[in-house]
Amino acid sequence: MGSCNPGLKHVRELVVSEQDTSIALGSGDVPVVGTPALLALAESACVQAIDGELADAETTVGTWAEIEHVTPVAVGGRVCARATLIGHHGRRLEFNVTIEHGDTVVAKVRHRRVLVDRMQFLDRLDADRDITGAATR
Repeated sequence: MGSCNPGLKHVRELVVSEQDTSIALGSGDVPVVGTPALLALAESACVQAIDGELADAETTVGTWAEIEHVTPVAVGGRVCARATLIGHHGRRLEFNVTIEHGDTVVAKVRHRRVLVDRMQFLDRLDADRDITGAATR
């Protein structure tokens, strides 16, 4: 599995659009950036932090996240997610992400990803489907 040494970092930005609001995402009824949009931004920053560190057959999948969303940001505001890989334990990767709007912390995220063999992971999807394409579970 990939080296993914702690300390790897990546920064991702998002200009909040109508589609990123809690209204559009169904997570609230106010026109501010929704928590699901912040979580997706954080996950993306984590994926990018380890880009180039994985073997060709490897990928990572998100398995757990904890998010504290503390400040609203309106449509048109720019948020910046700063992801840092803080631990690599076997196949498990641990990240801290801080999301800011200017100098203001918008959210704090702890995120876990697991290294997997891409084809083995996708083969599990096929095993869960019968010949008609319907889920077997």
